[in-house]
Amino acid sequence: MAFKERVFSGMQPTGSLHLGNYLGAMLQWIKLQETHECIYCVVDLHAITVWQDPGELKDAIRKVTAAYIACGLDPQRSILFNQSQVSEHAELAWVFNCVARLGWLNRMTQFKEKAGKDRENASVGLYVYPDLMAADILAYKATHVPVGDDQKQHLELARDIAQKFNNDFGKWIEKAGHADGLFFPQPEPVITGPATRVMSLRDGTKKMSKSEPSDMSRINLMDDTDAIADKIKRAKTDMEPAPPSNLEELKARPEVDNLVGIYAALAGSTKEEALGVLIATAKEGPSIFTGLKRALTEAAVEKLGPIRAEIVRLMDDPAEIDRILADGSQRARAIARPILDEVKDIVGFVRS
Repeated sequence: MAFKERVFSGMQPTGSLHLGNYLGAMLQWIKLQETHECIYCVVDLHAITVWQDPGELKDAIRKVTAAYIACGLDPQRSILFNQSQVSEHAELAWVFNCVARLGWLNRMTQFKEKAGKDRENASVGLYVYPDLMAADILAYKATHVPVGDDQKQHLELARDIAQKFNNDFGKWIEKAGHADGLFFPQPEPVITGPATRVMSLRDGTKKMSKSEPSDMSRINLMDDTDAIADKIKRAKTDMEPAPPSNLEELKARPEVDNLVGIYAALAGSTKEEALGVLIATAKEGPSIFTGLKRALTEAAVEKLGPIRAEIVRLMDDPAEIDRILADGSQRARAIARPILDEVKDIVGFVRS
């Protein structure tokens, strides 16, 4: 069965969106809306798998929405909404809780990392988070999902759930009019670009993260020019006396590799071209990295300055953000509701 190509992705409204989110996800999202039907979500149901202050959560949902739009997502061209307004996500997640196997969830490394040593105190929601993620995607029969490397395992689980649902209910799927017995597609990951996994400015072996205690580890979309310059100036490099001469040498130096990758993504160049900037400017200051950091600061300020200003402008009108989310939720529901209704028929539920 040929499924209509459709893109789905989302981010949690927790912490401050940062350069890693922008380069690793948002740039892909913006490009994809030129060629695909796209559905982008603020995943607030996922957010409450750990405690969130209710008053702060509302503001965070609006701020992430504003960031989506400020980065270039068009709420007219794409569907933009917050997850909790579309109940089909939660309903389908329960069906998937009954399709997924306990052993599959036990292999999810992100739960182990987020729960830490005190797993008995982690919420059940955090444990079954991947089933909800599968529902987010398959509620729209999405075929493509822009994801970072850390989410690939969850997408594999979504594919397993889709396959098991198709296998378990094949006879009833055919009775519902799907001659090939396929109801859900196998969603494919979309991972492109020179900086799909942006690393911490303090440790090139760790991903840039909203949850990292040190704010110096990331460049936030709301950072001003001085903050951006200071963070890049203090970004960790290494003690080698010369810059790497080729991409193979660059790969062996994670902090330098990270800065070169970030610059390439911001400047719209290849990593090889960005490495050329480092090599060409290696003697311009007290450090061999001074020239690259200067160029990186200029690129970051040029790219993020207008985004920050637009987020501030949008946040001055929360009612308009709420209107955009309500409109997007209505459009999302129009796609998800018939799919969920058919799932209920296939599973054997009685509905009016």
